[in-house]
Amino acid sequence: MKDLSDYRKSYEKSELLENTIPEDAIQLFHKWFYEAEEQEDGEVNAMTVSSIGLDGFPKSRVVLLKKFNEEGFIFYTNYNSEKGKAIQQNPNICLSFFWPILERQVIIKGIAEKTTAVVSDNYFDSRPEGSKLGAIVSNQSEVIPSREFLDEKLKTLETELSGSEIKRPENWGGFLVKPVEVEFWQGRANRLHDRIRYQLNEDFSWKIERLSP
Repeated sequence: MKDLSDYRKSYEKSELLENTIPEDAIQLFHKWFYEAEEQEDGEVNAMTVSSIGLDGFPKSRVVLLKKFNEEGFIFYTNYNSEKGKAIQQNPNICLSFFWPILERQVIIKGIAEKTTAVVSDNYFDSRPEGSKLGAIVSNQSEVIPSREFLDEKLKTLETELSGSEIKRPENWGGFLVKPVEVEFWQGRANRLHDRIRYQLNEDFSWKIERLSP
């Protein structure tokens, strides 16, 4: 067994205090996201999406956030995939972001719903041709015999659709996650981290509380 007991890091880069934060959770997310864009490496829009599967087990996977605003957070997937089916059965899901350079984490509880066909079409049309073809070729989450099987399907589709408009398949599109709770975590020294939780009230204002680390 590998012992990880000595894996330790002291978090001392910033702080999260009530007198410096906005009353709206999405405004603070905007601020943190833009700061992550400036300082983090890689895809700062990479987030972990957690859902309850059809088998009753929770499952998490990394997905790319493609849009966010006051209404919520949008990502795209195959609706017939394991993830897509799970979310349609139980739309209560969790999104989480971790930005290690900034020593920050954001955890979002929300309710997912399909985006409109227009929103999904507009995003699909903006994708590179290879990504469009990939969305059609892949029956996401289904068992396949080999990598060669997938490559052959792609070659066949490229020939069939050569010079034609590539339309979005009906089983592929977006989910909008409307947040009901957002927790902001800022690493601090001695494991006494800052945790600020925003909970959505019935009047769409936010209740703000500090949580013990």
